Amino acid sequence: MGHFSSMFNGLARSFSLKKEKNSGSCDGRGAAEAMAKEAKKDDLILRSSGFVNVDGSNNFASVFSKRGQKGVNQDCAIVWEQEFGCQEDMIFCGIFDGHGPWGHFVAKNVREAMPSSLLCNWQETVAEASVLPEIDLDSDKKHHRFNIWKHSFVKTCAAVDQELEQHRKIDSFYSGTTALTIVRQGEFIIVANVGDSRAVLATTSDDGDLVPVQLTVDFKPNLPQEAERIVQCKGRVFCLEDEPGVHRVWLPNEESPGLAMSRAFGDYCLKECGLISVPEVTQRHITSKDQFVVLATDGVWDVISNQEAVQIVSSTPDRAKSAKRLVECAVHAWKRKRKCIAMDDISAICLYFHSSTQSQEVSIVSTPK
Repeated sequence: MGHFSSMFNGLARSFSLKKEKNSGSCDGRGAAEAMAKEAKKDDLILRSSGFVNVDGSNNFASVFSKRGQKGVNQDCAIVWEQEFGCQEDMIFCGIFDGHGPWGHFVAKNVREAMPSSLLCNWQETVAEASVLPEIDLDSDKKHHRFNIWKHSFVKTCAAVDQELEQHRKIDSFYSGTTALTIVRQGEFIIVANVGDSRAVLATTSDDGDLVPVQLTVDFKPNLPQEAERIVQCKGRVFCLEDEPGVHRVWLPNEESPGLAMSRAFGDYCLKECGLISVPEVTQRHITSKDQFVVLATDGVWDVISNQEAVQIVSSTPDRAKSAKRLVECAVHAWKRKRKCIAMDDISAICLYFHSSTQSQEVSIVSTPK
């Protein structure tokens, strides 16, 4: 497999070394968690509003979150830059939107669990794939790489959801979270989406204009394939009279919980009624025309279009302030378009793919929410 297989050797060696360091008793998950702790100690993980720009990396990530008018901020985010999985060309980004009484605890739990679980499952899948015959065609290598990531994400989401259900200190029966995550590995990004947050790519058209490309589906209950699954499982999908156009998922014989998305972690009261935590996983090859990707919770997309988001971010002179400006524009749009509706929590990550002309020396800067 040549170059393709060499991309994974660093992580494999790292896991092996960490097993030795832990007297051989540490499994892959333990090694991945140890890597997360080391990254946190070295300030390579950002969990609050701020920006990430590690010296020598092409990646630049801006993060900002603002509490809405419904109580505690149930949105949260994470960026793990440089050597995610001991690969110099990898970065992990995730944005999570909690809901329900325990939503903020659920969102943070999933945020903390996903990266290490994904690394563990990715390593295991890579090890299993290494025994397959060598692949010569570039197209086959790309497809094989994607299948490895897809399998890893699907397995990770299932494991994280199962562990959450068994958590002794978090009651997630009527609470849950969405999860939108991206891994950039060299010239590829792999997007995994559970819920109704959205990823939008900004790319340059042949005419030289910056245009949006929506990378994910907003998994709302009224989507035909989602509604069909829910109805087949005896769940119900309908709008309340005072919320026309807002479709929600309801139990068969109760006027609850009224979930506004069809996929989520947690919400175990609805798991037998068609709610799933299975991610949609997609891949895109990044070229010089692709400038950045925006990951944002529905608090942004409820009032800001894809084109507007791309325009706002691209017109912000300081990359470090791009996510904050997008969130602030969404706040103003809420006040203008939804005066009678309590503003949702609003959060965004702007991940740039190429180095800016101005050099940045600061690795990670966090700012108060």
